Amino acid sequence: MSVPSTAITNVRIFDGQRLTEPRAIVLEGGVISQMAPQSATETLAETLAETVIDGQGGALLPGLIDSHVHLRGPEDLANAIQYGVTTMLDMASFPSQFDALRARPGLPDVRSAGIPASGPGGVQTTRMGFPQSSVVTGPDDAERFVAERVAEGSDYIKIIVEDPSIMGAAALDGPTISAIVRCAHDRHMRVYAHVTTTPAVQLATDANVDVLTHIPIDAPLDDTLVASILARGLLSVPTLVMMRGVAGLHNLPTHRQGSDFRYAQASVAKLHHAGIPVLVGTDASSSPGSPFQVAHGASLHDELELLVAAGLSPVDVLRGATLLPSQLFDLGDRGVIESGRRADLVLVEGDPTQDIAATRAIRGVWIAGARVR
Repeated sequence: MSVPSTAITNVRIFDGQRLTEPRAIVLEGGVISQMAPQSATETLAETLAETVIDGQGGALLPGLIDSHVHLRGPEDLANAIQYGVTTMLDMASFPSQFDALRARPGLPDVRSAGIPASGPGGVQTTRMGFPQSSVVTGPDDAERFVAERVAEGSDYIKIIVEDPSIMGAAALDGPTISAIVRCAHDRHMRVYAHVTTTPAVQLATDANVDVLTHIPIDAPLDDTLVASILARGLLSVPTLVMMRGVAGLHNLPTHRQGSDFRYAQASVAKLHHAGIPVLVGTDASSSPGSPFQVAHGASLHDELELLVAAGLSPVDVLRGATLLPSQLFDLGDRGVIESGRRADLVLVEGDPTQDIAATRAIRGVWIAGARVR
């Protein structure tokens, strides 16, 4: 079904650095087709658009990108879209389950790692229900694992990296992690590492993964490790909303006693101060097996606020939910409001570049030019 062309007038556009003066844009064929000063509103409305919406001076943001979720069904997508999340990067799911969520009109666009790599006897297979084929038994098994993910249509590779001093043989060792990374990179696939302890971050960094997802709660990252992360060009998706939740638990099999959310906050501040890109992801999941329940959609706004509390500016975190994942995760058709880009948009009241809580005051959401809220 075709989507009517739409002009959105009298909006201040987030350009990746600031809000512009009031402008008008036209959405047509799923993309942003025209942008013009507010003075051109009448011409745009009369000649280019079937529907005209007065933005009443609101802030128009690119659709928000959640760079770490776990998806089970279409209700997860439906919940996310109500909060302006228009793209979701799934970090572990069964391929047959995930394929049913791709390309659903009016719902967020999605990508997935499929089945994550884990060690023998890890919680992924013993508690979370992932198949034994997700276990990588050693460096020689890396090629098999990556080839299976490619055959299943995974968009990137996810590795569970744990502290070997706690998990023992259930933790993948350094040579195996490195072998998975090499096999993935040979296929030009990005590698995400699950890291919630400082030894895990060290292992993942030494293996040259691309993205560190989560942030340690056992201790702050030290300056030497931060420097290594920076030198290797790694990215961070800290999922503070999840780390805050699990830091309060006392029965995590992957952690000793003494976990503290303040360690996570301090590490995020260090990464950002060092110039390491920090992107926005929540670890949202509706699975009953999740160690801490994080709601799809609403939690992204919690994450934005937690990142600001950790020392990032509102502009920094807005970039981390829009422009940065667009640039760094092969999502170049979105994440910025420009002619020719995919028309995923969120209209909010107030000025989120000054007060990040303004992202919660949503007045409109568009997916590929179709208004869904």
